[in-house]
Amino acid sequence: MPLSENIPTPDRRVLRTKRVIRDALTALMEEKGFDGITVKDLTERADINRGTFYIHYRDKYDLLEQSEAEIIGVIESMAAEGFQNAVQGKWINNNGAIDPSPFVRKLFVYLQENAPFMRVILGAGGDPSFQKRLREVIRQRALPILTSSGGEVLVPADYLTAYVSSAHLGVIQNWLDNGMDLPPEQMADILSKLTLLGPGHVAGITRKKET
Repeated sequence: MPLSENIPTPDRRVLRTKRVIRDALTALMEEKGFDGITVKDLTERADINRGTFYIHYRDKYDLLEQSEAEIIGVIESMAAEGFQNAVQGKWINNNGAIDPSPFVRKLFVYLQENAPFMRVILGAGGDPSFQKRLREVIRQRALPILTSSGGEVLVPADYLTAYVSSAHLGVIQNWLDNGMDLPPEQMADILSKLTLLGPGHVAGITRKKET
């Protein structure tokens, strides 16, 4: 028997229940902020009893922590896969440059699927620690990709990755705040161009000097 057959998969009812609870948390955070939420609020909004809630979570803090950890875990897995593709040369385009669009496209699709929670957690009333963790995931994966071409790095590595991670997060937040006005494919192209070419080139500043 394959090893995978021995690994239990979450019951669909459990996943559905946890999603309903997370949706209730998202809506309530929009309305009153996390500090103002009680377990009673969550169970009433999710239309479940308190016993069902406590089967899955110790309290509202555990709910928030598990919800954030799930999001971070998926994004981290995507980033790790993207780095491996870059190392193996799977991101090299016809011009010989690294194009991270495939990974970034998957990222924006995932963000779109979880947009209500992401918009709240990354918003003004969200969790600053989650934003910090997300920037750290981007930072850890960005440097190997950005330096894999073998070219000279013109600025200290920690400032390079700080800039890239903060810029990525800012673009994501702006896209969510704008109601995801552009499709994931277009956002992947925009973020890839900003990352690989830089804002000066994208804005036309360095292109003018070149001509």
